[in-house]
Amino acid sequence: MTEGADEGAGTVVADDAGQAADTSGQAVVIAFGQTLKTLRVRAGLEREEFGRRIGYSASTVASYEQGRRIPSPRTIERADEVLDAGGLLTVWKEQVERAQYPVFFQGMATLEKEALELLAYDTHVLNGLLQTEDYTRAVLHMRRPVLDQETVEQRVAARLARQDIFDRWPAPLLSFVIEEAALRHPWGGKAVHRGQLEHLLLIGEKQNVELQVMPTDREYNAGVDGAFTVITRKDGMRFVYTEVQGTSALQTEPEQTTLAAARYGIIRSQALPSRESLDFVERLLRSL
Repeated sequence: MTEGADEGAGTVVADDAGQAADTSGQAVVIAFGQTLKTLRVRAGLEREEFGRRIGYSASTVASYEQGRRIPSPRTIERADEVLDAGGLLTVWKEQVERAQYPVFFQGMATLEKEALELLAYDTHVLNGLLQTEDYTRAVLHMRRPVLDQETVEQRVAARLARQDIFDRWPAPLLSFVIEEAALRHPWGGKAVHRGQLEHLLLIGEKQNVELQVMPTDREYNAGVDGAFTVITRKDGMRFVYTEVQGTSALQTEPEQTTLAAARYGIIRSQALPSRESLDFVERLLRSL
């Protein structure tokens, strides 16, 4: 997705229809698993012993080798070290990491790692960067067609891994405008809802984060066309990401990205200021 953007494409579109692109991602995971098994057998280690050395059970090792579960980059590094693979496993890290995301989001996940600034406007579900583990799991369980449990857990882990953006240094500038409706949806039940609101309050206190609420009683809202995210990369290139019903678009045309950034500025001016927004979230939390 991002290769096309660098070549000057105006819009790159991807979908999560579960056909060729998803199959390609799964093929990467399977190929990695076969490589892992070959190196483990060559090293003369049973799954149980190998798992003990990298900190996982034999059944988890089997899941990795059979392509049913995606290991983290740190796990791949540890496996390469234990098996004395000389980089034969770590060379897979980037491809395997991309494969953990649904196809339509892979390009965006890469951009988040390179972001100098991220501006996100969300309408009915909180941005993945803001979600707790329980909230993420609840939202994924609501997907139709239903996702199998293995896929749900992989996507939960992947979404949580993206949140290291908050701890990166130098810290990127992060701004989130959230529609009140998204804050009020009790996805996952009351306990999950409370935990999510508490999490938002903590994130909202970070120095590099501006969190704002767009009340539903606003007569004017420049975000009527729906959710979008504007990302500025370290090299100054700007992208606009939109997503709906398993289909995404990554806009790179300068005129459109500039207009999107300007539109986001208008939305911010129409929303509650940051301090008032956190007070709003606190009041909502107390009302539960």
